[in-house]
Amino acid sequence: MGIKSYTMKGFTKIALFAGLLTTTVACNDFGDINVNPNSPSAPNTASLFTGALRTVGLINNQVGPGAYNSVPAIYVQQLGDITYIEESRYKTINFSYNALYSGPLVALQQVIDLNTNEGTKLSAAANGSNANQIAIARIMKGYYFLFITDRWGDVPYFDALKGSANFSPAFTPQKDIYTDLFKEWKEAAAQFDGGGTVQGDILLGGNAARWKKFAASLRMVAALRLSKVDPAKGKAEFNAALTDGVLASNADNVQYKFLKDQNNQNGLYDNYVFSNRKDFAVSDVFINYLKGVKDPRLPFIAAPNQKGDYVGVPYGLFPAQGKAQDFSLVGSVLSAQDSPAYVMTYAQILFAQAEAAKLGWTTGNAKTLYESAIKTSMQQWMGSNYTDAAYTAYIAQPNVAYSDAAAIERIATQRWIALFAQGQESWNSWRRTGFPKLTPAKNTLNGGTEIPRRLAYPVTETTLNAKNYAEVTARQGKDDQYTRVYWDVK
Repeated sequence: MGIKSYTMKGFTKIALFAGLLTTTVACNDFGDINVNPNSPSAPNTASLFTGALRTVGLINNQVGPGAYNSVPAIYVQQLGDITYIEESRYKTINFSYNALYSGPLVALQQVIDLNTNEGTKLSAAANGSNANQIAIARIMKGYYFLFITDRWGDVPYFDALKGSANFSPAFTPQKDIYTDLFKEWKEAAAQFDGGGTVQGDILLGGNAARWKKFAASLRMVAALRLSKVDPAKGKAEFNAALTDGVLASNADNVQYKFLKDQNNQNGLYDNYVFSNRKDFAVSDVFINYLKGVKDPRLPFIAAPNQKGDYVGVPYGLFPAQGKAQDFSLVGSVLSAQDSPAYVMTYAQILFAQAEAAKLGWTTGNAKTLYESAIKTSMQQWMGSNYTDAAYTAYIAQPNVAYSDAAAIERIATQRWIALFAQGQESWNSWRRTGFPKLTPAKNTLNGGTEIPRRLAYPVTETTLNAKNYAEVTARQGKDDQYTRVYWDVK
């Protein structure tokens, strides 16, 4: 995956070292003689924010250095591998989350600590009011923890990020993580105080109103995950989020903006152009479905092959069935050097509302919301090329038109298309709803016969956190790709 791996002890040691940086002082016997004015005693919170938010770009990359999205996008057959037919056959079983703990989560915890501690909060306020910085840090901590727990299930949460206080964090049940995340996002949104704008925020520019919408939208998406395991709680949290105000237009879309700069460029561009690897193309399953419903988004999602045709790479077939030029790579909308990575979109929120309406959670009209979600997605992908005529013709097709009897399948399938750039969210939706109906790869490499439903823990947990690892596997189930997470119930 190209992610630098850290052990659980490793990230807590880094946290401890970072904490020590905030308390370093010169020897009293020499006054200020040992103080370097160019080396501040406390980390700069603006820099910590920027570093933590850069990881948003990495985890939302489709492919490329540091990408976390490619494997779930392959599981749901949006992408397929071209040369090394391995991930579409589920070769990798254990995946590491350690870099997320030792990187952005440690940085965000530092931001909270620096803006809370009496000895540092005054200087930290130079980068925005203490309350505003803490609010954004809490929202983003929740975002990363949601990302982690949805992939692995029970993970270190309450005991994590404690530095020397706990080198072997216990695994918190996912149910309890979800409960705390709802609380954190609500409290964080209420914490903005109208004070100084947060510096270093490369995601939403310190805009408190946008952060509040993002927090409520995260609550809404997380609430829908509970549709089967705890529908009463899901309904309550969903409606509370809706009341507080979620994304309301494509202008509200949360995107990580890559640059025309090698140091911060889109991962697909890195893979396709800079590194010239071309490891992945759009899968034939995805391309063929879009062709079958004459989807006008196809030319924007995928690029034509060398013959000018849209041809998906055969999914999971070994040996390789062709070369990169034979297949449709991901389109330029997503693969230019500075193409953004979608973090959350208005279309995603409308699909959530459509499903909630169908479930009876809200008084909204499921058909109207479903059609609005499709229209919004088409406008997002097609930009100035969008036309009402194309939209009207599209939703009139038998396999697209809203059907009350098949509402969940239609909503989930259209969500699968809309979330092409968001592999993790696509996988989450598929696991929970079972749609679209996908056929597992043949001749898998992980010993199973089904599409994976979770990721196995980093191998470092088995040795460096053995006691807690034994406890979590006894509680959650076998540490493989088929033990379901809390909300993924049959």
